[in-house]
Amino acid sequence: MPDDSLRVNVRPLFACGSSAKARPGHAPVSPTDRREARGLHARPAVPSRCVRDPLPVLLTAAFALLIVAGVAAMPRSSAAPALARSVQRASDTLRTATFAGGCFWCVEEAFDAVPGVVSTTSGYTGGRVRNPTYEEVSSGTTGHVEAVQVKYDPSRVSYEELLRVFWRNIDPTDPGGQFCDRGPQYRSVIFYHDDEQRRIAERSKAELERSGRFPRIVTEIRPAGPFFRAEEEHQDYYRRNPVRYRYYKFGCGRARRLAQLWGAKSHD
Repeated sequence: MPDDSLRVNVRPLFACGSSAKARPGHAPVSPTDRREARGLHARPAVPSRCVRDPLPVLLTAAFALLIVAGVAAMPRSSAAPALARSVQRASDTLRTATFAGGCFWCVEEAFDAVPGVVSTTSGYTGGRVRNPTYEEVSSGTTGHVEAVQVKYDPSRVSYEELLRVFWRNIDPTDPGGQFCDRGPQYRSVIFYHDDEQRRIAERSKAELERSGRFPRIVTEIRPAGPFFRAEEEHQDYYRRNPVRYRYYKFGCGRARRLAQLWGAKSHD
């Protein structure tokens, strides 16, 4: 049965508005009549002065009732669950990859440019302390590394391609950090989330070693553990602070070193 929110006021179809002047012998429509016409009380008898040609009035009233019945019968709540299920299915198809390659600001920038990457999150992983702060990780005493968690659509980009981007944005020969950022908290690590990622990462590292491009690859391959999101000021830093970011990146010599390792613009 339709609720009051769907009730249609059909009183004006039969009676004149309260602004109509009363003819002699007929009382004007009272405020009580208007309240009743909105469905708050039973509708009073219709003053004879306001009756119109009955056929169009009845047809209009019937049409209004059909609209009310149709709206009441609509599955008004079905759209929201369907949308939620669609969003959930899309989320279920996404995969997670985690990489440490020095300053997470720069690693975020590199992966955000990859088609098929849905989101990147800067954070800390691999350490002994829960919910560490930036200052604690920067001290090098918690065992964490600065890392980036990547959500990606495997139908658009493969894990192999993400590894290719990762290698070309780090110095895999540096055991003491990355570029100007020194200390174990800046070392390069591939964190795998399942056996498939482990096999692909190990194969990718072995292929790089066999290429003879570098005398030694020190990048670690480790199982993924708890990942702690970094403070909000570190998320999307390169976008929100473009001048400071470019100044840092240039001063750190990251682009110059990557060009030496991989060739000009190979890290883009």
